[in-house]
Amino acid sequence: MSTVRGPAAAGAGASVGTTAGAGIASTPYRWTAPLLPWAAPLVLLAVWQVASDLAWLPQRLLPAPSSVIATAWAMAASGELWRHLGISFGRAAAGFVIGGSLGLFFGLLTGLSRRGELTFDTLLQMLRTVPSLAVTPLILIWFGIDETSKIVLVAFATFFPVYMNTYHGIRSVDPQLIEMSRHYGLRGWPLVRHIILPGAVSSILVGVRYSLGVAWVVLIVAESIAAEAGIGYMAANAREFLNTNVIVLSIVLYALLGKATDALARRLEGRWLRWHENYQKRAQA
Repeated sequence: MSTVRGPAAAGAGASVGTTAGAGIASTPYRWTAPLLPWAAPLVLLAVWQVASDLAWLPQRLLPAPSSVIATAWAMAASGELWRHLGISFGRAAAGFVIGGSLGLFFGLLTGLSRRGELTFDTLLQMLRTVPSLAVTPLILIWFGIDETSKIVLVAFATFFPVYMNTYHGIRSVDPQLIEMSRHYGLRGWPLVRHIILPGAVSSILVGVRYSLGVAWVVLIVAESIAAEAGIGYMAANAREFLNTNVIVLSIVLYALLGKATDALARRLEGRWLRWHENYQKRAQA
């Protein structure tokens, strides 16, 4: 009995071979993908350490990574590092929750309501152009140098990215999709919940990620100017004594905290947008 191999069979065999090859080729990538983002920082650290060991970089200007790690270990063992970390994280979290919540509220209000846009958007756009550093002296006069001023400053800075992206996301939803939903009887809150918010959530989460980064940037300034604890205070105090180890450690801590909060936001983004075609493709890659 002879075996017949036509174009269809050959095509199927080629397809199976291609799929299997792609699966085999993608297996190493799946293992190395989580490590790739850290390759450049590790190479930079290695070059930095070698340059310090060869005395190309003066220790008084830029200490070696090993020296910074030793300082971090000593401060962690004494408990000082964890105290400053906890205080800074609490300030950033409180300011972000307040500013992000208000930004989401006003973004929904101006995005969904023409009257709300006419009432608030002009004022908010004017305030958006004011740098956070410009209002810092006024906030310190109003609220003093205690925790309130730092939280208010972070809230002010994190408000606008969430507001702008919420407004933009709502206004970017396909009008034909909204019209078709109304044709099928969706009105009011059901329309917002099932059509408008899902269409805008991707843009809103971009604003959340941006606000998280802004929160740490503004907090550095707030803690450097008026604080008795926190990472910014730790760096400002070290500057007075020319302790570059602690200054560099503070910079690294801010970078790691920013990366950690961004990674958390991306994880939430992937979970809440798992229904989206682009995120499904990214998960399968």
